[in-house]
Amino acid sequence: MTETDIVEKRRFSRIPFAANVDIITDTQFVQGRLIDVSLQGALVEPPADWEPPDSLFTIKLILDSGPTCIKMDVRLAHREESLIGLHCEHIDLDSIIALRRLVELNLGNSELLHRELAALG
Repeated sequence: MTETDIVEKRRFSRIPFAANVDIITDTQFVQGRLIDVSLQGALVEPPADWEPPDSLFTIKLILDSGPTCIKMDVRLAHREESLIGLHCEHIDLDSIIALRRLVELNLGNSELLHRELAALG
């Protein structure tokens, strides 16, 4: 699949957001670098020697604005060189509120945000 195919298939706006992200599995805790985030997942650069599990794992993004964090249970969706695309399988209410606010501030388009929220079902 080409980059153009991936972009055309994408239904949710990606928000570039450089930050550290905790990656938590049943047996490991490592830190990676968040590249971008959307209402449906994230693009992360994990440590070079880390392999994502086949099962669900958790990512946690601590926002600079205070004690608020965004915590998602994710699954590996794809790999691109040193980056991994993650699909959000579950997100708690506090995290979705924080993520919605982050997306809203960065999109600058409340109509687009409402369309994306409606697409979540």
